[in-house]
Amino acid sequence: MTQLYETPILYDEDDAPELHETHPVHEPIKSDIIKVSAKSRSTAVAGAIAAVMRERRYAEVQAIGAGAVNQAVKALAIARTYLEQDHIDLMCTPHFKEVDIEGNERTAVRFTVEPRPTTAAH
Repeated sequence: MTQLYETPILYDEDDAPELHETHPVHEPIKSDIIKVSAKSRSTAVAGAIAAVMRERRYAEVQAIGAGAVNQAVKALAIARTYLEQDHIDLMCTPHFKEVDIEGNERTAVRFTVEPRPTTAAH
């Protein structure tokens, strides 16, 4: 049975060095994944995204299933409002990731979250 999370969970992903060998600005990083379920509160997930973005300027959000993807997308939209005062806007890139859950291979939607490049005012 798949474990569901009421609040977002951060975990180290040591087993996937292929994910991001380098960060666009910094040295190679080991990423934490914010796992989202259909029962996750979108505001709690948004808070986790905002906190990670403030600290690291990079986050990954993972969801499995339509309900979880819905909560993740809502959380990303809410996180943008949380980060407005910090002058951080988000850019999200979705991709698929095969993950093993209790011996079963599942396809997750993973969002790479980075600050949107700022444009100079004309």
